[in-house]
Amino acid sequence: MNVKIKISGMTCAVCAKTIEKVLSKTDGVNSITVNLVDESAEVDFNPDVISIEEIGKKIEKLGFDVVGIGEDENLEEVEEHKELELKDKLHRVIVGAIFSVVLFSMMYVAIPYKPYLAFLLSLPPLIYVAMPIFKAGFNSLKTKSLNMDVMYSMGMGVAYLSAIMATAGILPKEFMFYDTTIMLATLLTLGRYLEEQAKGRTSEAIKKLMGLKPKTAKIIKDGREVEVLIENVKIGDIIVVRPGEKIPVDAVVVEGESYVDESMITGEPVPNLKKSGDKVIGGTINTNGALRIKAEKVGKDTLLSQIIELVKNAQSSKPEIQGLADKVVSYFIPTVLIIALISAIYWYFVNGFLFAITILISVLVVACPCALGLATPTAITVGIGRGAELGILIKDSRVFDVSDKLNAMIFDKTGTITIGEPEVIDIITDMDTDEFLRMMAILESNSEHPIANAIVKKALERNLDIGNKKAEKFRAISGKGVVGLVDGKEIVIGNKLFIEEYMANNKNNKNIKNNKNNKDDKNDKNDYNYENIAKKLENDGKTTLIVAVDGEIKGVIGVSDKIKEDAKETIEALKNIGINTYMITGDNEKTAKIIGKKVGIAENNIFANVLPDEKAKIVEKIRNNVDGYVGFVGDGINDAPALSTADVGVAIGGGTDIAIESGNVVLIKNRLKDVVGFVRLSKRILKQIKLNIFWAFAYNLALIPVAAGVLYPYGVVFRPELAAFAMTLSSITVVSLSLLLKRYNP
Repeated sequence: MNVKIKISGMTCAVCAKTIEKVLSKTDGVNSITVNLVDESAEVDFNPDVISIEEIGKKIEKLGFDVVGIGEDENLEEVEEHKELELKDKLHRVIVGAIFSVVLFSMMYVAIPYKPYLAFLLSLPPLIYVAMPIFKAGFNSLKTKSLNMDVMYSMGMGVAYLSAIMATAGILPKEFMFYDTTIMLATLLTLGRYLEEQAKGRTSEAIKKLMGLKPKTAKIIKDGREVEVLIENVKIGDIIVVRPGEKIPVDAVVVEGESYVDESMITGEPVPNLKKSGDKVIGGTINTNGALRIKAEKVGKDTLLSQIIELVKNAQSSKPEIQGLADKVVSYFIPTVLIIALISAIYWYFVNGFLFAITILISVLVVACPCALGLATPTAITVGIGRGAELGILIKDSRVFDVSDKLNAMIFDKTGTITIGEPEVIDIITDMDTDEFLRMMAILESNSEHPIANAIVKKALERNLDIGNKKAEKFRAISGKGVVGLVDGKEIVIGNKLFIEEYMANNKNNKNIKNNKNNKDDKNDKNDYNYENIAKKLENDGKTTLIVAVDGEIKGVIGVSDKIKEDAKETIEALKNIGINTYMITGDNEKTAKIIGKKVGIAENNIFANVLPDEKAKIVEKIRNNVDGYVGFVGDGINDAPALSTADVGVAIGGGTDIAIESGNVVLIKNRLKDVVGFVRLSKRILKQIKLNIFWAFAYNLALIPVAAGVLYPYGVVFRPELAAFAMTLSSITVVSLSLLLKRYNP
């Protein structure tokens, strides 16, 4: 069982690692992934061994608060809890700032009993502002883990203890660090307040998607209109949707006619006309007429819910590059503690106790693994969210590990490079054309293949009576053709290779004859050889099917599928960024090469006459011959093996079943140019991750030595207050850099 737990109180990457470490060793917990940015944990557990309540208690024992379990049910409570936390932090910052100014000013004013007065004035902010940090540090120590709260508690604790000892006369008055203690607590709290606000902005894409979900629906019950909560809508319910209202669930129109704004799915600004029998998608907006719709998919099965689920899961996943930061974080705090102690001991002998204490506090406060912990997840959260806004659903962040070395992109032809709606253009037969087409349509009505649909559509356009008649002994041979009995005659429809196999195995083989042919809608009445006819159609870039009736070839049909408008520019754009393009198709070689030439794919990179189960083998072959990673772009259903075999599988036109698509990426707007968008976006996200990690490392590598006093010989002393400010700035910088992805347009 998999469940999401919302957690409050995580302050740095070490907190996330602690929760993962403890729970992963717990009986019944199969796996756990903690998202510091989202402040949540994805837990896969066995409910027969451990309950979700017990898991929650274990998290709380570590010093954190469980504020929500599940996805949408507790969303409002979680958001309310976050708002309260932010307000509380802001109040503490204000109180701390006021007392910091007062205490700092007192240090430079002659006041009777100043040490005692400063002590009394420091108590309220110590309890209200600093105590939550001390408490978190204490909880961390109880669980034998070191996080930044331990470091901050040590720094503030040393400062405050020194001030008390100075007040008692044990230490000189120079050790009056009351203002420093409160200022540190205030700046640390301010940093967390700003960080929380920035982190909140990284998840805005999810919030926007959640905002598209209607909360109620008006269903027809006992002849009356009743408003119910969206979670109470059932499959089969009849729902009334008036102009301006959101369509609550995925459904089919049963009454009415209206234009529906589907821009949130298709990206097209012009609303689409919907009438009886048309499907509508939950979250889209009914613009002008009243509709009655029948619910087909509800709850988590709706397209919008699937999109939200995909984005959330992707944002929680971890690419391999994050392993570097995680490894550093594991050793970070113990290393900093050693540096702080060595520095303090050194400066104690060189420059006295006061300076040693100042150095100790500065090193403890300035060091921060938070920036390292936030470097990868913030970029992923914002980048994947931006992709969702663009209709590019990245299902797994591990695609970023390969995006930088993506060297080849392989395209399926039908439905990917072409529109996927073939049309019958030529019918050439020595039979009566209508009778010939009628028999084909009856046979093909058993198939769901796009070409079969094109043949049935052509028959219906000619008003041929195919009725509800079904072919007998129907068989479909994947990638080759179909066979069956119509009116007692054996009809075989397929490509040239299939027909040759069939004829070779048929005792009544009469071979290809030169017969008088009726060419559909043509005036040319010359004699034709069927093999030559097929070649001529193929030379025109058409897919050809040969038809045999009772063992004798009786005709050829030419089918054409339009190339997508953005196919050529997509191929060209990929070449411009250094990615080789390939095409795989079950179509004949001539047609494939003509299509390839039109869109700009090199002839040597085209694989024709490929059966569906052979596509994955071709992908593997290309992978072995390419220096780098390969991507495959297909329709996501027939191409599932190839999508899974490629390093990056891109399913284009996910439709309403995106959750079950194979591959790592789904392009829901059915635009081929979004393949380029995905490549550019993934490269940009990876670049941002690397940039964030660089700045996080650079910050710590530069400022820890400065805090340790390496620049003191040059007159530079890094005061604890400045160290706290710098620590805050590092995390905010990393998050702010990631937020730049929100504006990125690939």
